[in-house]
Amino acid sequence: MADSSSLLIPFLPDDISLQILARVPRSSHTILSLVSRSWRSILHSPVLFAVRSSLHLPSPLILLNARTPSGTSLWFPIDPLPNPNPNPRPLPSPSLPVSGAATATLGHALYLLGGSLNGIPSSAVQVFDATTRQWSLGPRMSTAREFAAAAALNGQIYAAGGCTPSAKTWAEVLHPGGALWVTVPSPSEVRDRWMHGCAVIGRKILAVVDRGGVVYDTVAGEWGPVPKKLDLGWRGRAAVVGGLLYTYDYLGKIRAYDLEGNQWLSVGGVEKKLPKFLCGATLANFGGLLCLVWESGGKTKEMEIVCAGLRISRTEEAKGLVGEILWKHRLVLSVPRGSSIAHCVAVDL
Repeated sequence: MADSSSLLIPFLPDDISLQILARVPRSSHTILSLVSRSWRSILHSPVLFAVRSSLHLPSPLILLNARTPSGTSLWFPIDPLPNPNPNPRPLPSPSLPVSGAATATLGHALYLLGGSLNGIPSSAVQVFDATTRQWSLGPRMSTAREFAAAAALNGQIYAAGGCTPSAKTWAEVLHPGGALWVTVPSPSEVRDRWMHGCAVIGRKILAVVDRGGVVYDTVAGEWGPVPKKLDLGWRGRAAVVGGLLYTYDYLGKIRAYDLEGNQWLSVGGVEKKLPKFLCGATLANFGGLLCLVWESGGKTKEMEIVCAGLRISRTEEAKGLVGEILWKHRLVLSVPRGSSIAHCVAVDL
């Protein structure tokens, strides 16, 4: 048996100690990291994430991207449960300071696809590992893109648009562990350049443009237009929770689109507790809850935001939805007032 001084927990094998540490809520990791160097190291390693995943214990973390009026882009980690840091520190910045990149998340990884550098579209793929909090470069796309659609589905990363519609690789996919992007055939009539929103419902990827949009069935390999009802009500920013696409309408009210029933559903019970989201608010799926983040317009010189988690369920008549706010926190980001929220995504830890 190893010397007890070299073990994570004296007189216990490290594999047993890992099982114990994996069950401790992530909110306590800051305190645990003070115990020893070995604990601090393991708490920030992919090994612990792998153990948590094997035990079906991964918990979500919000990654929020704020862009300043001068064009600087900073990423912040927001862990809203149980009590978030009211002044979250910015994460390391990616090596390529792109703007207009598309985002997709897969497990504990955030993918930044393309974007522009000094006004020139890029084919670069930048990957952020939330377990190590480090950036790396992934396989470059075949086509340079900015304001593209990006999605993760079945362990694969998809990219579409953000380039000239005539590009041979208008849509492409990166397979798990692959080093090269593979072209996804697409008919010319479904192609557009700038994508304003993208979401995954079931096996389908949906993306909207100025007028209309596309649906790609990843199993059948078929493209088609988005339903007209969806097009009329989807403004761009959205999150899919429980198979429903949530967004806010032109009146600033939260609504959900049911793709199977091709209908919009209103969300009641929260109208008086939330502001009208006329612009700038973002949405994410936070472990099955609908997470909303918006700028609060405080009096400080820095950007103040509010982060809220909603549990939404069907009404008894099944003709609508009712929401319940489980938590709501006010945070201050170290960027000047007037900055905007560019991205809001969730990764697993």
